Amino acid sequence: MKNLCIIIVILSLTTNLIAQKKPADKQSKSVLIMNGTAHLGNGKVIENSIIAFKEGKLQFVADATLIRIDMNTYDIKIDAAGKHIYPGFIAPNSTLGLVEIDAVKASDDEDEIGNFNPNVKSLMAYNSESRVTETVVSNGILTAQITPRGGRISGSSSIVQLDAWTWKDAVLKENDGIHLNFPNTFRTGRGAENGVIEVNKDYNKQIEEIVNFINTAKSYSSSTPKERNLVLEAMKGLLDGTQTLFIHANDEKQIIDAVNLFKQNGINKMVIVGGYEAYKTTELLLKHNIPVLLRRVHDMPVNDDQDYDLPFKMAKILTDKGILVGLENSGNMERMNTRNLPFLAGTCAAYGLDKEIALQLITSNTAKILGIDSFCGTLEEGKDATLFISEGDALDMRTNKLKETFIQGRLINLENHQSNLNKIYKSKYNQN
Repeated sequence: MKNLCIIIVILSLTTNLIAQKKPADKQSKSVLIMNGTAHLGNGKVIENSIIAFKEGKLQFVADATLIRIDMNTYDIKIDAAGKHIYPGFIAPNSTLGLVEIDAVKASDDEDEIGNFNPNVKSLMAYNSESRVTETVVSNGILTAQITPRGGRISGSSSIVQLDAWTWKDAVLKENDGIHLNFPNTFRTGRGAENGVIEVNKDYNKQIEEIVNFINTAKSYSSSTPKERNLVLEAMKGLLDGTQTLFIHANDEKQIIDAVNLFKQNGINKMVIVGGYEAYKTTELLLKHNIPVLLRRVHDMPVNDDQDYDLPFKMAKILTDKGILVGLENSGNMERMNTRNLPFLAGTCAAYGLDKEIALQLITSNTAKILGIDSFCGTLEEGKDATLFISEGDALDMRTNKLKETFIQGRLINLENHQSNLNKIYKSKYNQN
């Protein structure tokens, strides 16, 4: 009996630890937000705004001094005076929901065995109940591109909203693109403080393997095969232009070789992911209308002869050249660091970009790059009511304090494991 009681207590504690908050119900009441400063995500600001949404869609976003409405026709009225309103931020190239605890293998589902895996669909492994995801929502990241890792071709990504029961409820755009890790021109070995850098002697061979795979996929696509090949079949979207090829590449030669290679092979919809030296290839990128999802800007320069602040000002350099730029946050501790996405944009603003243009790096620009700008990324009539109200500037970690958050018009519960612990320990030490 004693052992049974212990088991019951353990199960009770375990259930409490893994319990998730309930996703919000579908919007059933109309909402009117008044008097806030609205940052539309397209470079425009309305100082005294009035925003209405119903059934998950924005009805209007207007200057309150230029419009007259009957406020009594709205069920919920929110006074946002002194506060700021933003479209939900978008995190591209993310592994949110694919890994929960790095040290627990059973919770890690971000990659598959094999080198060429275009048939792998990250959406199938997406865990909508991730506790990490709850913490990033609290900083305004409401949408993410869930992306696989590993191999030469990692697989396909999908775009989700971050408050859902299952991946089926979460998905906004399924299999939006395929991700390819372009061969490195250099390899880092052991021996020095930062590793010994060597030329990748297999570079040309690895590129040849990519070309051979594409040619095989073309042959498969243009024929009537006797047996179905899921791997080759998964390349169809790239070959017919319905999917985007996300090329993970950083140095100048990688980017140039990648763009030329895939253009020669009839793949025209491309995005550079990482793009550390994209500023050296702007003419080529502009010529082929290729955007860049810029790697984490909170970083040190890679080479000794580069400006100490190059990562901070890189978004401005590319934007000034006319490149469409978004920000991504892959790298060490990337899932939990996703919450810092707005502050990456804030750093870009601190190093030369206009604040509203910096906001576009994580809203409208990223929406355009991911092909979801018809319903996401800006505060405009007809788009999803995915937005939040902040006490202050959402790109500043000191004032990014969300008050109300909506995804497709649904009021989101911002409580998470960290905020609950904060309350517990404030209570313990009698802090208000």
